[in-house]
Amino acid sequence: MKIKIGKYPNRLICRVHTHYMDRKYGYVDWPEPEQQTRFQRSLELFEDAVQSVYNVFNWIWFDRRKQKVKVRIDRQDTWSMDSTLAPIILPMLVQLKETKHGAPNVDPKDVPKELRPTTKWKKAYEGDGTTDPKFFERWDWVMDEMIWAFEQKCRDHWEEDYYGPYIESKDKRELFGRFEWIDDEGRKKHQERMSNGFRLFGKYYEALWD
Repeated sequence: MKIKIGKYPNRLICRVHTHYMDRKYGYVDWPEPEQQTRFQRSLELFEDAVQSVYNVFNWIWFDRRKQKVKVRIDRQDTWSMDSTLAPIILPMLVQLKETKHGAPNVDPKDVPKELRPTTKWKKAYEGDGTTDPKFFERWDWVMDEMIWAFEQKCRDHWEEDYYGPYIESKDKRELFGRFEWIDDEGRKKHQERMSNGFRLFGKYYEALWD
């Protein structure tokens, strides 16, 4: 397998007014337009004027470019496709968790009870667009479960955590012995958690953005 993915195409964007307001007021606490100073309104008009010029160049050149993607798949890559993809997906999930700036809506049924919205909160706020105190924690939990599942997939023999000692065969007709399970219930729970992590990955695949 060989993969080469180029950068996303850029556009010319003027953010003089935006950067000034973000530094002064933060990202969400801008004053209303009528409450802004004359300088701030002038800066916004300047930004709009420059952006209108930029848009001409964007239309001529930047908006016509496409992201370059080259993928070569070898036959052995699909012999065990789930194992081939795991070491690619895992570091992407780890980086996304470290750099993400938001969170999607997570189905409360997908997380432990202590991370679900309380009945009291639902009665007071549900339906008005307000996020409950556990909103972002739910997404962190889901991401952790996806990461854990792919970490286990990258381990060649995670089942050995639940093996007992190797028992030599006493039958001379058998060349090899065998491992005995010492925690078959633990192995099943381990697999169930992995499977749930992969299920969450599929369910929230379109929410994997920064």
